[in-house]
Amino acid sequence: MKDLKEIIKSNNLRKLALTHRSWSNEKGLEENNERLEFLGDSVLSLVVSEYLYRTFPNFPEGELARMRGQIVSMNALSRAARKLSLGDKMLLGKGEAISGGSEKNSILADVFEAILGAVYIEKGLEFSRKFILENLGFIIEEVYQKTDLRDAKTTLQEFVQHSCKELPRYEIVREEGPDHEKWFVINVLFSDGIQGSGEGPTKKIAQQNAAAEALERLEKKSEKK
Repeated sequence: MKDLKEIIKSNNLRKLALTHRSWSNEKGLEENNERLEFLGDSVLSLVVSEYLYRTFPNFPEGELARMRGQIVSMNALSRAARKLSLGDKMLLGKGEAISGGSEKNSILADVFEAILGAVYIEKGLEFSRKFILENLGFIIEEVYQKTDLRDAKTTLQEFVQHSCKELPRYEIVREEGPDHEKWFVINVLFSDGIQGSGEGPTKKIAQQNAAAEALERLEKKSEKK
């Protein structure tokens, strides 16, 4: 991860994003990071919602909303803020600093959103998207691993074993992007052909999406009979 000074070039904008209201109140200043936090919250919700929508095409709305809620939660954002050492960089009033404000989850989550708001203002949506996925990618993976949805790969394997007496095979079609932003395209094959295709930021997710597409096709074939 780049240094914060490289991410946000403007000294004034970067300082504002790190300024807690306790500092501005103590110094008699009008501005703090709350407006940037408001903006960052909106950008975060948009990017995460779009990402989940595109990455998990077979997940229902309720599951997408549940996953988004966990990804943008105070606990998740505070963990991301700690990875960036934002608590050490914040401007806090004396009282807030003494009470451990730099370690409070609520304050850390807020400053992460404020930094994101500043990133959006200076760099725009595409850079903001990369910033979010790079810093929250580990949270997204954790949330996905805990999902309660029926495992599409297991369901497909059980069906194929029973009906075709074989196992589905998964082949990587394409692998793109740098290490921190990988994207995989994978096909699932059985019965002498490609039965489904899926994409995702990890091989496991791409395989799950490929399996889900194959199951959907099998269901449609069954309905036509």
